[in-house]
Amino acid sequence: MTVHTAQTAGAERADVYGGLPWIEDAGLIAPQDARRLSKLFLDRLRTADEGTPEHQYARNTLIEMNLSLVRFAAGRFRNRGSGDMEDIVQVGTIGLIKAIDRFDLSREVEFTSFAMPYIVGEIKRFFRDTTWSVHVPRRLQELRVDLAKAKETLAAGLDRDPTVRELAEHLGLDEEEISEGIVAANGYTAGSLDVPADATAPVGRATGGRTYADVLGESDPAMETVENLHTLAPLLGELEPRERRIIDMRFGQEMTQAQIGEELGISQMHVSRLLSRILHKLRDGMLTQD
Repeated sequence: MTVHTAQTAGAERADVYGGLPWIEDAGLIAPQDARRLSKLFLDRLRTADEGTPEHQYARNTLIEMNLSLVRFAAGRFRNRGSGDMEDIVQVGTIGLIKAIDRFDLSREVEFTSFAMPYIVGEIKRFFRDTTWSVHVPRRLQELRVDLAKAKETLAAGLDRDPTVRELAEHLGLDEEEISEGIVAANGYTAGSLDVPADATAPVGRATGGRTYADVLGESDPAMETVENLHTLAPLLGELEPRERRIIDMRFGQEMTQAQIGEELGISQMHVSRLLSRILHKLRDGMLTQD
């Protein structure tokens, strides 16, 4: 990693970057060096006109130099169960940029101490907004946090879970709103279907334990047949006796059209036309059912 003054790189670069150290790869700077150089770059960032090459160079270098802060903060959220690590770093970088834009050297506080809450705050906001399994209004998302804190506080004093009324009194809200918040909180995360159905059982079929996926109900194809027969029954009752007999021979006794024709003393072609008309009548009746 090479750091040298802009003047040594030529008068043109010195004019453009206002004498700031020219850093070939700011991402390779050690954290201790980044803290020292950040003060210089932050000071120049405040005096440079926004939009100028000097301002852009100072700001971009500050971001690259302090990405180690973002990676450190992102590492604390590595096992949160959602969000790709690259996405978390990108979100944390937004917090870093906000800190750079808002930092004031006159506060006499280390930039790292100032920036970390911004970085962590952006990452937490990312998880808050992306770990809801269903769409929930923002006010209910925020209420979930208040409810969690209130439950913990009240449970410690009551030695039991607080009631809806107690939560409402503690938070100064209506019981209806508390109930709505509790229901909405159920959409915060989606449980995996691979977790054991019995908390004491081992995970997965291979170990003999049943997961939720093993015991989860699924659609039964026969149910549609039952529903269709239930709808069809009154329609069959409305058919004429000969029409019902033809339907019974064709679908109940599974007779061919030729056999039905012999039984009724009519041609196979006539049977075909009758079946077509009867089935059309039944189909229309089923489509018009509520």
